[in-house]
Amino acid sequence: MGAKKECIAMLLAGGQGSRLGILTHSIAKPAVPYGGKYRIIDFPLSNCTNSGIDTVGVLTQYQPLALNEYIGSGQPWDLDRMDGGVHILSPYQQIKGSEWYKGTANAIYQNINFIDRYDPEYVAVLSGDHIYKMDYAEMLQFHKDHNADCTIAMMEVPWEEASRFGLMLVNDDGVITEFEEKPKNPRSNKASMGVYMFTWKKLRAYLIADEETEGSSNDFGKNVIPAMHNAGERMFAYQFDGYWKDVGTIDSLWEANLDLLNPKANIDLTDPDWRIYAKNSALPPHYISKDATVQNSLVSGGCKIEGNIDYSVMFANVTVEEGANVRYSIVMPGATIKKGATVQYAMIAEDAVIECGAVVGEDPERIENLDNWGVTVIGAKVNIGENVNIPAKAMIAEDVKGGDAQ
Repeated sequence: MGAKKECIAMLLAGGQGSRLGILTHSIAKPAVPYGGKYRIIDFPLSNCTNSGIDTVGVLTQYQPLALNEYIGSGQPWDLDRMDGGVHILSPYQQIKGSEWYKGTANAIYQNINFIDRYDPEYVAVLSGDHIYKMDYAEMLQFHKDHNADCTIAMMEVPWEEASRFGLMLVNDDGVITEFEEKPKNPRSNKASMGVYMFTWKKLRAYLIADEETEGSSNDFGKNVIPAMHNAGERMFAYQFDGYWKDVGTIDSLWEANLDLLNPKANIDLTDPDWRIYAKNSALPPHYISKDATVQNSLVSGGCKIEGNIDYSVMFANVTVEEGANVRYSIVMPGATIKKGATVQYAMIAEDAVIECGAVVGEDPERIENLDNWGVTVIGAKVNIGENVNIPAKAMIAEDVKGGDAQ
């Protein structure tokens, strides 16, 4: 038995992230690099540490190796505890022999024994693919003050985007009266953030019941939460007003990185009172030559910049050679942009090479029909040959030799 904990967190990090295409070809979505020196999972883990939650189960499934190696003992997030700490929970350790996690609720169900070891009163269920800073201790206090069975973090989204989200209708006391899952004509703009606080005794009973329900897709949003609501459990919405981005698509991941360069976006990763911790090896300072121009960009350690960068995020150990131009782009660790190449409105994954004179991506202002525009993505370790043109919205997973026009 572990020592009794008031609240532990279960972090769902098993998603394949299929909408991120080739970026998640060989790593789980929460391990995708973000913001120059972070990975997406640093945010919920840092939130737990900063909120005083010292016991975190990380549920992994798809391509877990890079994620497991990254989390390691949990030391960068101060989660390497003798009692509690961070635990990687893969599906091969579960109750009834080996089977994959079938859905978000089934993933937690398969780890009931792990949770019971700490005999918590409350369990926070978190998603591994959101960028945000949130004090779960405040949410827990709200949950206790309202004697809630389930509290769902909620934020107001622009009405024109509301149909992309699971929405809640909430009365003046904060009670959730109705749910709408991605409705065509939304009646609410209060979106569920996929951050839940449960009273464990209640959740445990519903997980077991859900597992015994034939035909259930074993999902929190589709099954467990509606079942609790239909049974008249006490369900409340907890309003969150900070920055929050679901980085489940190429465009949203690209935007979330560029938001770091936009003072209006209100995302500060340097706040000493709410640090975002990450596992980083020591890097030499970056080098920017006197002939280079760097404007409104983020350049990480180990970078060598001799070309021109504007409104872009450069991760560790990126090389931009002289005469190369990088605009509105995200360049992940170890990538090289060679002489005279242009990278614009693109994401270049780890260790990719863009050869001399190649052009990757297109400026949306130069495209007549914006339906044809999108962020261009070059996969990890891919080589784009000399003078090759890669159009908007392309996802390139294999080398393109010079002269192979796309």
